[in-house]
Amino acid sequence: MELFLSICIGVGLSVSTGFRIFVPALLTNVACMNGWITPSESFVWLGTWPAFFTLLSATIVEIGAYYIPFVDNLLDTVAGPLSVVAGTLLTTSFVEIDNDVLKWSLGLILGGGTAGLVQAGTSVLRLGSTKFTGGLGNPLVSTAENVAAFGFSSLAIFLPIIALGAVGALLWWLVNKVRRLRKKKVS
Repeated sequence: MELFLSICIGVGLSVSTGFRIFVPALLTNVACMNGWITPSESFVWLGTWPAFFTLLSATIVEIGAYYIPFVDNLLDTVAGPLSVVAGTLLTTSFVEIDNDVLKWSLGLILGGGTAGLVQAGTSVLRLGSTKFTGGLGNPLVSTAENVAAFGFSSLAIFLPIIALGAVGALLWWLVNKVRRLRKKKVS
């Protein structure tokens, strides 16, 4: 059961990195510093003050940059690969398996894959917003992504099993949304 919960926490946090890269790591840091969750041994640095100040600064810059026109679309380009890396690290930091190959494979497949899929969905949403509103709707998209990043991170930390169900629902919604967009383009 502990392995299942650690995977739920990791995947829930990884989904959040698809919305914002540094928010889940910051909330993980705060949770680790307060003893609410415990990362695996090699990721104890996540619960330190230097990590807190670094992640807080990065979070503030990232959130602010998403409200600047054109920069938000540019950030989406850079955030794709970075969200996969961050999702992999966050999932791997909680999975308690002695086999490093299996641990990192699970982190990459479950964490990185999920983060990449969510990031791709948000990028498509932002491009659509830019196309149809000339970028005027992008701050609304950014605000929704911020809420989602904080919400999914909090769910993953405090209610990991519910977070896994929410992740499944989100992925189902994203896949259906992309399918509908593709059908419209074909028509």
